[in-house]
Amino acid sequence: ALPVAELVPGDVVALASGDKVPADLRLLAVKGLRVEEAALTGESVPAEKAAGALAESTPLGDRTCLAFAGTLVASGTATGLVVGTGAATELGKISGLLRQADALETPLTRALGQVGRTITVGILGLTALMMAVGTWRSVGQGVPLGEALREMLIFSISLAVGAIPEGLPAVVTIALAIGVQRMAARRAIIRKLPAVETLGATSVICSDKTGTLTRNEMTVQAVWTPAGALDVEGTGWAPQGRLLRGGVPVEP
Repeated sequence: ALPVAELVPGDVVALASGDKVPADLRLLAVKGLRVEEAALTGESVPAEKAAGALAESTPLGDRTCLAFAGTLVASGTATGLVVGTGAATELGKISGLLRQADALETPLTRALGQVGRTITVGILGLTALMMAVGTWRSVGQGVPLGEALREMLIFSISLAVGAIPEGLPAVVTIALAIGVQRMAARRAIIRKLPAVETLGATSVICSDKTGTLTRNEMTVQAVWTPAGALDVEGTGWAPQGRLLRGGVPVEP
């Protein structure tokens, strides 16, 4: 067997049920192949594959003659020709797009930027005013202009440094970190701190197919039979749970 890292375009790969597709493959021979592509296309149902040619403009989810890297073989067998590895695969292209994403900008970061600009303008204006007034008064008291400018420049720089709110970033970071901790306690992991404020201000979430957001697991919650309705406990693929009728366990 050849390690996945050593695959190159032109290699031939054999697929069987349970395998993870190691690279983008052009299928040469197929026997009942069905591939789980939820991670790539969002489709919760395994896609049926077949050998044959398709138009180059065929949408990604309809390219039945290709098997994509990172997807799982649900059933069947096939032989495919490697046509893309690493960053050249469809998943690799998505990774490249994520690296090109713009920096996260939230209402909080915009507000902090505006506050920073306002504070900067205010500090510069106050510093210039103090320097002008101090120099004028010093010269009026007989101090040479050069010496007066030098002394007031040092005083103005000290005033500007002292007026900068150095504790503001720390306070904001601590507040956002507390928000991340509270979200984590509710099983919501957030990678970037500013996203906490945005998520807290969200009232409507528009989402894509369930296979994209969940683990692509459908679980029976209720059963209707001629004998009556039953509630079903348990989640996912784990063979655990009970049948309930009116909250009372029922033997299967």
